[in-house]
Amino acid sequence: MTISRLFSPVLLMLACVNACAADFRSVGSPSVVLYDAPSVKGIKRYIAPRGMPVEIVARYGDWVKVRDVEGELAWTESKGLSARRNVVVKVPFARVRAAADDNATILMTADKGVLLELVDPQANEWVRVRHQDGIAGFVRAAEVWGI
Repeated sequence: MTISRLFSPVLLMLACVNACAADFRSVGSPSVVLYDAPSVKGIKRYIAPRGMPVEIVARYGDWVKVRDVEGELAWTESKGLSARRNVVVKVPFARVRAAADDNATILMTADKGVLLELVDPQANEWVRVRHQDGIAGFVRAAEVWGI
């Protein structure tokens, strides 16, 4: 068996990890309309407010199919999305701490549904976030959606 045959599955898996990585954006316009199809002639599902995080799951020309925090899928024009990243709290009370440590000082508690700016997209167990009031700190990655 040749070396290339041995490593081919590993290389394919690594390529998929990069290609299959989640692609998150946030609504950048004051709001965007989410449709059931990639066309303004589609049925309007709902209006997504500025800052709402979405995961891009497919692209079709100038349109993207996105998933929201609830798992709902819809289409919107890609021009309405921003590379600036936000996350949404998905637990009843997420504690934003001064450091990435359970023993660090709690700077604030964010309720479920609160938007936080993702300061550093390199997430591990903790992510660095900032609230719109200017409070910045760390929250457990498992407590937010959008990373």
